[in-house]
Amino acid sequence: MNTRMLEGKVAVITGASSGIGAAAARLFAAEGAAVVLMARRADRVRDLAREITEAGGSACAAPGDVASPRDAARAVTVALDAYGRLDCAFNNAGYATAGVPLHEIGDEVFERTMAVNVAGVWNCLRAQVPAMLKHGGGSIVNTSSVAGLQATGASAAYIAAKHAVIGLTRAAASDYARQGIRVNALVVGSTLTEMMHDILAAVPELEEEFLSNSLQQRMAAPSEVAQAAAWLCSDRSSFVTGTAMPVDGGATAM
Repeated sequence: MNTRMLEGKVAVITGASSGIGAAAARLFAAEGAAVVLMARRADRVRDLAREITEAGGSACAAPGDVASPRDAARAVTVALDAYGRLDCAFNNAGYATAGVPLHEIGDEVFERTMAVNVAGVWNCLRAQVPAMLKHGGGSIVNTSSVAGLQATGASAAYIAAKHAVIGLTRAAASDYARQGIRVNALVVGSTLTEMMHDILAAVPELEEEFLSNSLQQRMAAPSEVAQAAAWLCSDRSSFVTGTAMPVDGGATAM
């Protein structure tokens, strides 16, 4: 009996050059999915696609920036050209800042935060949904954050952006539920990603705050978040849509 969660699925994963996205790429492939990997750092996604293929999986790279509608659409085209369909997507690319009060956040930082976290999800959804509609449905997972529900140690721009991701998720779930597309968000707690290391290098005092915000008093490994994304992309979560699912060590229970 086959027990792999994503056997035969085709998935696009954004933000796949490191952290949660890279962990998801490896996990989705191990669970039987063919994966299309998108991130701005072309060398990293190509190397990861090669690693997965050499390990016996199926992967190809689609370098690009989710803030570009053309790049987001190209990732879907790569999936269709290589595998003939798109069954699931993990819209995980993000950009975070912390430690700066609202009135000191520069326009460039605000605009980049919104471009990646909000317009990026928008661009991906608009490209992914038509491909899924043609093949009878699918499952989309968007990465939000505890900052999508609460004011945290992150910047006001990031908090606003991640609230918007949950709104887009719920709207899309409502629009397409009867056409077979499920759309969910992950409410991710502090996770030991490259981005987190950069934030803590810039503002070391935030580490204690991030740890204390979790009932488990620790940060997640990227692979722990990837497990939740894989489940939501699989048929095992067939009655789950429109949710903002915490993967946060209990932060939103406090």
